[in-house]
Amino acid sequence: MQLIDIGANLTHESFRHDLGDVLVRARAHGVEQIVVTGASAQGTRDAGALARAHPGVLFATAGLHPHHASDYDAEFEALMRAHLARPEVVAAGEMGLDYFRDFSPRAAQRFAFERQLALAIECGKPLFLHQRDAHADFIACLDAERARLHAPVVVHCFTGDGDELDAYLERGWYVGITGWICDERRGTHLRELVRRIPAERLLLETDAPYLLPRDIRPAPAHRRNEPMHLAHICAEVARCRGEEAALTAANATAAARRFFALPPA
Repeated sequence: MQLIDIGANLTHESFRHDLGDVLVRARAHGVEQIVVTGASAQGTRDAGALARAHPGVLFATAGLHPHHASDYDAEFEALMRAHLARPEVVAAGEMGLDYFRDFSPRAAQRFAFERQLALAIECGKPLFLHQRDAHADFIACLDAERARLHAPVVVHCFTGDGDELDAYLERGWYVGITGWICDERRGTHLRELVRRIPAERLLLETDAPYLLPRDIRPAPAHRRNEPMHLAHICAEVARCRGEEAALTAANATAAARRFFALPPA
């Protein structure tokens, strides 16, 4: 199988000592390309640097996660605009709204999201979005720009309900599925919902080092997720959809390559 991990936080400090080994293991498990998430000012710089250091294998996004929305200012806006102009940066984000944690005030989250949407529309890059417990405001922000928004959109790490999924699919957006679907405590609803996602708009991701699939055996002692586990996630998604893992992988890889305009591996 050939796989593309559309969201991995490889700039996380837990990867500093063994990133080379992580990439080797990923390739051994069929993960040929990885989009490294930029979710802060430094994270955006670091994601871009990793992509430049591993051309054709790693790519980057540029954005400000809602947890860091209070950091949005003119300096960050200039940084994001500059990075979105670079060829190794294939999407704007991670950006959106998160009312579950509220690490930044909600008004600050909406302001930062709206400003980043404007930048994304200006540059024409795809949107890599985050939403948790903020569906109504999230949709409102995007619908306000609907007439100008022509680039593809993915709601990454989807964990919502059927109504949320329907709203995204009705708008033609892509949906990213992580190892959350492997969590017997809180992800069982996804096992039914994932069947409703059209094959051409289903994307796969690890969100490493977070969201290690809970059903991996033996579970690694360090509990760190990494891109090699995308094959495990793909197998679970395939099982839930009632199809062969090879078909799920082929469709998700084709969808990811089309979404991010990635070159052949």
